[in-house]
Amino acid sequence: MNLLDKINKDTLPKHLAIIMDGNGRWAKQKGFLRVFGHENGIKSVRSTVENCAKLGIENLTLYAFSTENWNRPKLEVDTLMKLLISSLKTELDTLQKNNIRLNCIGNIDLLPSKAKEELLGVIEKTKDNNRMTLTIALSYGSREELLNAVRIISNKVKNNIISIDSLDESIINQHLYTHNLPDVDLVIRTSGEHRISNFLLWQIAYAEFYFTDVLWPDFKEDDLYEAIISYQKRERRFGKTSEQIK
Repeated sequence: MNLLDKINKDTLPKHLAIIMDGNGRWAKQKGFLRVFGHENGIKSVRSTVENCAKLGIENLTLYAFSTENWNRPKLEVDTLMKLLISSLKTELDTLQKNNIRLNCIGNIDLLPSKAKEELLGVIEKTKDNNRMTLTIALSYGSREELLNAVRIISNKVKNNIISIDSLDESIINQHLYTHNLPDVDLVIRTSGEHRISNFLLWQIAYAEFYFTDVLWPDFKEDDLYEAIISYQKRERRFGKTSEQIK
């Protein structure tokens, strides 16, 4: 039996989030510049997106570029932005063919104008697709997201738009970048690191975690399936006891 046959299509994560880590190390191991790893990482993005859609996963979020990544060497950042533009152009057909809607979370106003224009263009062209929502976390930081939500909510309370007595989790959710997405069920991080790295801190409150030593450019179809199989073997209790769940 192959790995795909072991996956229960009835208990798939409704929202899968992936921290795509290890591009730079992958390149350095092969004696290349870090940029070469980012270029090869795109192949894993394409494979993962297509396989998630094929499985029936409704929401996939990929951590592509954090707010902290702006502090990387200028050459690497500039190359990543160019890579973003070229990828959006080349992958539009793949998104349309697979009926996938592109979404983005993060402070995209920090992007170069050409990258922002290309991104918004693909989002607009795929807005009616409904097989899967692919969210790219770009110029994203969870602390910034939460701070931004607090500022907006505080201003609304100050101006009597929201009553302070009505504040609850749903109101916070409504003011996050992810207001149109469900909470995360499964987080995958590649490259052997065991960190959250300022990623979806609110949304992963009850998520399952799967860590793999595989570097992102080497992350293949079977690696995805192994993560989902591991997820499906777990008992998700959400604070309850095993007896209550059963």
